[in-house]
Amino acid sequence: MQKLIAVTFVTFVLAATSASVPAADDPIASWSFEKVEGNKTIDAAARVEDTIEGTVKYTPGVRGSALNFDGFTTAIKREAAKAPAVEGNFTIEAWVALGAYPWNWCPIASQSKDRAAGYYFALGPRGQVSLQVALDGKWQICTSEDFVIPLRKWVHVTGTCDQRNGLTLYVDGRQAATLPVSGKLTRAAGVELSIGTNHVIGKPSNIHREHGTRPWWFCIDGIIDELKIYDRAITPAEAGKSFAANEPSAAPDLPPRVMPSGPKGPGRFGAYYCKLKYYEHWDNLWRVNSDPDVIVRFDDFDFRVVFWRGSRYSPAWVSGNGLWMADQSVEAWKHGGEDKEGCFEHMQDRLCRYSHVRIIESTDARVLVHWRYAPVSSYNHLWNVDEKTGRACWIDEYYYIYPDGMGIRNVSWKKGTLGRPRQFQESLPFTHPGQLQCEVIDKDFATIGNFKGDTLSLSYVEDAQRRKKEDIPPEPTIQMYNFKSKDRPFIIFELGNRMTGVRDRDIRGYNAPGSCNHWPVGQARCDGRTSQAADRPTHFLGFPISYPPEHQDADRCWIHSMYGMTHRSVKELAVVGKAWAQAAELKPEGDAFTCDGYEMGQRAYVLWRKADAGDDPLTFTLAASDNSPVFNPALVIENWGTIGDPLLVVDGQKIKRGKNFRFGYRHKLDGTDLIVWIKMQSTKPVKVTITPVDGR
Repeated sequence: MQKLIAVTFVTFVLAATSASVPAADDPIASWSFEKVEGNKTIDAAARVEDTIEGTVKYTPGVRGSALNFDGFTTAIKREAAKAPAVEGNFTIEAWVALGAYPWNWCPIASQSKDRAAGYYFALGPRGQVSLQVALDGKWQICTSEDFVIPLRKWVHVTGTCDQRNGLTLYVDGRQAATLPVSGKLTRAAGVELSIGTNHVIGKPSNIHREHGTRPWWFCIDGIIDELKIYDRAITPAEAGKSFAANEPSAAPDLPPRVMPSGPKGPGRFGAYYCKLKYYEHWDNLWRVNSDPDVIVRFDDFDFRVVFWRGSRYSPAWVSGNGLWMADQSVEAWKHGGEDKEGCFEHMQDRLCRYSHVRIIESTDARVLVHWRYAPVSSYNHLWNVDEKTGRACWIDEYYYIYPDGMGIRNVSWKKGTLGRPRQFQESLPFTHPGQLQCEVIDKDFATIGNFKGDTLSLSYVEDAQRRKKEDIPPEPTIQMYNFKSKDRPFIIFELGNRMTGVRDRDIRGYNAPGSCNHWPVGQARCDGRTSQAADRPTHFLGFPISYPPEHQDADRCWIHSMYGMTHRSVKELAVVGKAWAQAAELKPEGDAFTCDGYEMGQRAYVLWRKADAGDDPLTFTLAASDNSPVFNPALVIENWGTIGDPLLVVDGQKIKRGKNFRFGYRHKLDGTDLIVWIKMQSTKPVKVTITPVDGR
């Protein structure tokens, strides 16, 4: 009974849609994309039911409903024997509205083979429309100028083939291009009709390295409606009438896309699991349940740190007005002729097969987030695989983040697994779709400096050059990017840092989209693609790049640096940097507590409470000076146990728990540690007492 009802419904739709077509202008194929139950659509002219592959979503069209192609999976294929009989002159027309331009040329409708037979009516990566036809076996191409197809707007496109007079394109009823050629159409016998996607997999356009890019499927990212094929070449007047007959009354259902960063404004300090939503089709690719992403919020600041699948979990510092700064993280590649796959990096892990994030600590005093990933190529091959064990190089990045909006990036790997060449750091601002570089960053885009307070500004200029060595501050340890926001992202490195690529940028890029869009968000199997438009998220800048000092012990290697956002100047950050990299000595009194010293890798003094310490207070002096200032110190007091919450006294003054004094507990299998964060700044010695009170 259900099958009979379905067949009756389809027959009704066929009859209703075909009856509305004037007999004199009957197309040989016509899809109005009126909603049909299931994954079917109707060619009313040929009375054929087609199957929609991949994601099926109907949306309001220029008339009735239309089909929203997801850019990844949606496609219509029809076997060659049932394809429209295009044998001589013909016309194809459709209404389209794009959410983003295709990664490369992608057809509205095509029945073609090897650029030698058939026809190909397509949209391009720079907003072009093109009709390509084989005449007498020669592939003829008629293409419009760039960006005649705007984003998120309805556009009527028409392509005609006249075997005597050539190919003509119309956009919104007006001629957009013509190619005066002649010849007999060479049919693509045995080739299926394809709507919305190519016949075979392909590579994106404008890629950086052929060997670092793999071909893959992609389809139209947007809406198609009222697609028709005629077995004659229509006239210019008819093209204009066809556009005017169905001029849409409402904008297409394609809202602007904004990378997600959670609720706006400050929030309770801490790390939170969440599921960030970008836009429906992209979100649908991810077969995840709740809580795949992590956000760190601050109660004193409206910026946040975002660990999102769209950046392969590379943490991004996002300003209160939505400007993003991330980092390329650890990258490796092979030398010269050995380079067969391009870069190995987290960027290539577009499915997040190897990239994962977890919250280890989230207290009032500190957040600790662990990001683990394996550098991988576009071929899904891991880096430096041991042929005996099958194990490869893995990277562990720990982010110790404090309430002052600053955190330590601590990167480690098993000794002997990374090799060379390698790169650890490359700051990469993002742009949202529709956003230009000039909307993210000032023309004086970055400032570098050192702990002495010397600075150098880098700018977008004409005839950009690498800066002379004598212009660069000696021992550069600070990078700040001058975002158009209240707070600006920065990195501080320890002494011994090597900074390369210190140069200005070409002014022509300032009013352009970001440089590359294979990452973030992009799902193309590609290790580099130059952006063609502001249609997708991008990253840009990259330089200067720093190589911080590497450390190692018997089993692990590591680097560490301080990341954050701030309203402070680079000169003010020099004080912060010295407090971290040249920390004041901590001298505990008595024998109840010992100090293991200052750990730069977590920006904290680490102390140990002896088992027989009882209720003895911890009293110590921070030997602050101009060269080793104190700035918002943190303490990890191991084996604190359950002796009571801490009471803080600084230089004889009691500090109440609140924004200036925070603490939390880290519970482990072998005991409980106390974590303390104190908001204070000094260049003179400071005496501190922490007393346990009110046993817990």
